[in-house]
Amino acid sequence: MPSDAFPAFVAAKTDDGFERRVLDLKESDLPEDGALVDVEWSSVNYKDALASTADGRVARISPLIPGIDLAGKLAEDAGGFSAGTPVIAHGYDIGVSRHGGFAAKAKVPADWLVPLPAGLDARAAMVIGTAGFTAALSVIALQDHGITPESGPVLVTGATGGVGSVAVGLLSRLGFEVVASTGKLAGHDYLRGLGATEIVDRDTLGKEVGRPLDSTVWAGAVDCVGGITLANVLSKIRYGGAVAASGVTGGPQVPTTVMPFILRGVSLLGIDSVQTPIERRRQVWERLGGDLKPGGLDSIGHDIALEDLDRVLTEILSGGVTGRYVVKTSA
Repeated sequence: MPSDAFPAFVAAKTDDGFERRVLDLKESDLPEDGALVDVEWSSVNYKDALASTADGRVARISPLIPGIDLAGKLAEDAGGFSAGTPVIAHGYDIGVSRHGGFAAKAKVPADWLVPLPAGLDARAAMVIGTAGFTAALSVIALQDHGITPESGPVLVTGATGGVGSVAVGLLSRLGFEVVASTGKLAGHDYLRGLGATEIVDRDTLGKEVGRPLDSTVWAGAVDCVGGITLANVLSKIRYGGAVAASGVTGGPQVPTTVMPFILRGVSLLGIDSVQTPIERRRQVWERLGGDLKPGGLDSIGHDIALEDLDRVLTEILSGGVTGRYVVKTSA
């Protein structure tokens, strides 16, 4: 085996769809550009599962090392950082059109790197990962809109998923009354452990379209679902409230009217974590290691190895995941 060989989970198109397996690669298999990172941890996201399936329409190259986020140490000086500096990278083209984090080594453009905050280690950073970063952007957006714990309860939909789990933990730590929506009966204790004070069954929001204006319940919401669920959530937001939306698992179409927006002054705040400018990204990560560090990280994260990814990627597409799977990529 070459001295620079390393294990990687690779997805490649075949005549029958996708083939997914762990292979030994060499550094020459990585992109020519970018800083070399010794990856220690990655995490599994819904987008990773889409990038690893024939009909996911996410992967732009084949073969591809999926994994839209990673944490490790720089193997060389790059971008003003010294070799050995702990770093995080996620979003942009990682795990989509360039090789990602499901490997022991990766090459990342230096201006995509985020220094690991002092309040986090590499594993904790990946329990947060892209999903938790999206949750943080959502919570910050609600705060910037003026929603405070005194405004009233805040709903989190898709609450047992990655974004939802971290959002519940974040909001609870900040003193909000958190209402969590899930279809998983087994997830109720998990969500209460993260700080949710009330559980709403998923079917009450996602089974059918209700009225565009319903009785008001919540001051704001973090919506990780979209579709019918988002339409029903908007109908129940209090006057002047807001919904931070980042999910499409319930579909991209939102069957509602302008009524919540023009009669109640409700705001729909779109959340994108993929193209967040690097300075903003670094600022948010500093807060995730400090005042925005989520509660319950130990219960949110579940460790797996590269060899477990084939099973987990299938599981995440079926909606069977509670919390976050974090992948130990180094030996």
